[in-house]
Amino acid sequence: MQQSTMPVLIVKNIASEGPGTLAAFFKQKKIPFTLVELGSGETPPSLDKYSALIILGGPMGVYEMEQYPHLVSCSRLIREAINRNMKVLGICLGSQMIAYCLGAEVYPGPGKEIGWLPVELTGEGLKDQCMRKLAMHPRVGDFWRKFKVLHWHGDTFDLPPGAVLLASSPMYRHQAFRYGDKVYGFQFHIEVSKKMITEWFSDIPEFDRITRETESIFDEYQGRAMNFYKDFFSK
Repeated sequence: MQQSTMPVLIVKNIASEGPGTLAAFFKQKKIPFTLVELGSGETPPSLDKYSALIILGGPMGVYEMEQYPHLVSCSRLIREAINRNMKVLGICLGSQMIAYCLGAEVYPGPGKEIGWLPVELTGEGLKDQCMRKLAMHPRVGDFWRKFKVLHWHGDTFDLPPGAVLLASSPMYRHQAFRYGDKVYGFQFHIEVSKKMITEWFSDIPEFDRITRETESIFDEYQGRAMNFYKDFFSK
């Protein structure tokens, strides 16, 4: 299928969490996109001209809406996009926001999951075409049910009613889910660039270890992400 040429709307909840490899994919495929700095007070545009909505991460919790009122605006946007049957992708906080908008509870988890750690596809994840693209090694072409992804989160959520669980990790069972056939939520950061990783982790003790792992895994990871984007945005 051909990728849509209608613009994609990307919501930023904090300035430091940008679209990374998503922007690179859109530029490569000549798909226009709009960034809205919701966390900086920008007002989101009408969804009329957009084909997809992407909600990026942030350090705030869904349960902190009184402290971060832009999350209320974000939740309205997500509900409208789902009602319009648009493609919706939520990353980290974005996935938690989607879960909340679909009626699930969001709350602090048992601890922080930080760095390059594995997720494993569930039985439903094995059947999902987009997840299969993510699990396929981009160069070798073999299929990995279990593979490393980039984590930085401490919150989790219940699986929303009607959603399908696609991937889990030992610490956090709800790592990826799908609702219907156009809405995906990922706890992990599929979108990261090398520059983003360096900036995010520069002040934490694990920086050297994460940097070394990034050097060895990043090209493969970016390839997995690009393959996922190609399939997801042609739905």
